[in-house]
Amino acid sequence: MIYTITFNPSLDYIMHVDCFEEGETNRSKQEEIYPGGKGFNVSTILSRLNLETTALGFVAGFTGEEIVKELKERGFDCDLCQLENGLSRINVKMKGAKETEINGSGPDIPQEKLNELFEKLDHLQENDILVLAGSIPSSLPSDIYEQIMKKLDQQGIKIIVDATNDLLKKVLPYHPFLIKPNHRELEELFNVKIENQEDLIFYARKLQEQGAINVLVSLGKDGAILVSEDDHVYYCAGAKGKLLNSVGSGDSMVAGFIAGYLKDKKYDVALKLGSACGGATAFSEDLAEASMIQEVYKQLKVKEL
Repeated sequence: MIYTITFNPSLDYIMHVDCFEEGETNRSKQEEIYPGGKGFNVSTILSRLNLETTALGFVAGFTGEEIVKELKERGFDCDLCQLENGLSRINVKMKGAKETEINGSGPDIPQEKLNELFEKLDHLQENDILVLAGSIPSSLPSDIYEQIMKKLDQQGIKIIVDATNDLLKKVLPYHPFLIKPNHRELEELFNVKIENQEDLIFYARKLQEQGAINVLVSLGKDGAILVSEDDHVYYCAGAKGKLLNSVGSGDSMVAGFIAGYLKDKKYDVALKLGSACGGATAFSEDLAEASMIQEVYKQLKVKEL
């Protein structure tokens, strides 16, 4: 089973405006609403690739009920902890000449509900996969990723971490199966300016030395580089298409990597399908459908560096 955790999910309310004017009454010309959260995004793409997945996390109030409803319609299992107080947040995203976001803070998560999540993690088994992605609410311990990885250490569970800065650095000693920094995040991790491909590979290997098993560096429209555990380096150029959506592309890449790896344990295949899923979401209004993923997959090639 592939599990994902979304600590602070949201309803993303997307409003399309011609031109947002501060201090004035603005009217949108179109609206959509989606369940938001990096773990949910990963589970959605996995489900569209016909893989079984279970979403873990926390929801609260009527917004939480809507999140669960929307997720069930996507066709995968949800085993979410229901909070007694507060509301799952609503994130307002205004799309126009410029994109503006107002993100909610989310409900407080009491210790007993965190304990409930940990009890669910007790059911994970050897060869299961767990995806930890996204920010941590202020009501949770800042080392929650470390706590989870320490709890599951030596149990044969492959843990994928998509996080930044100290959140990522602190989990490296627990040997995450995959981490996915982008170009900018890699620079921030080492406080350097990365100018070329050789530098990217050098610092990705540094993260391996610190504990990561596989390091996937996403480069946006320029593609992605994978430094794999068997000491190979693979590159996949970016897919060609019209950028429609900047949300969820990285999560889609993680999901595609998992699906590609599980297919036949080949890292070049994992990189190719991951890149296809990331590109397909970037070229879609929402998370990519399987047909778009297949279309993008056909145009991609992976080479070893």
